[in-house]
Amino acid sequence: MINIKKEHMEIIEAHGCEGYPHEVCGIIMGHFNEEGHVVTEIRRATNLNNERAHDRYEMDPKDLLKAEREGREAGVEIVGYYHSHPDHPDRPSEFDRERAWNGYSYLIASVMGGKDVTTRSWLLNEETSRFDEEEIYILS
Repeated sequence: MINIKKEHMEIIEAHGCEGYPHEVCGIIMGHFNEEGHVVTEIRRATNLNNERAHDRYEMDPKDLLKAEREGREAGVEIVGYYHSHPDHPDRPSEFDRERAWNGYSYLIASVMGGKDVTTRSWLLNEETSRFDEEEIYILS
C-alpha cells in the first residue's frame, strides 16, 4: 500500500496535465514501514527523452542523485517514481516493466486530452516479474 496525501496526488496529476501531450516523470520521497510506503514529498524530474516524449520517459540521473543526497540529509528516501501516460491507460507498459525495480511504488497518471486524469499505483512482483496493482490510501 502507498500512503499519500491528497495534495501530493494533485501535484502528480497537475504535472501530467502541464506536460501533456508528453510524458512527465518524478520521484516519490518518504519512508517504508510495515504498512507500505509513506509519501512525504513529490519531486519533479526532467524527461530527457526528446525523441519519443509522447510515449517514453528517461529520468535525468542528476535529479535522482540530488533526491538521494538531499533525502539522506532529511532522513527520507526514494520510495517510488511517477510518470504520465498521455492518452493511454494508467497501467504499466512493457517498457515500464523492463525498467522497474522491486520494492518501489510506480504511480502512473493517465492524462486524457490534457485534462482528465486517473492515477493508479503498481508494484513489481519479484516472483512473476509482472506488476501488481497497489492500493493507494489517501491521507487527510
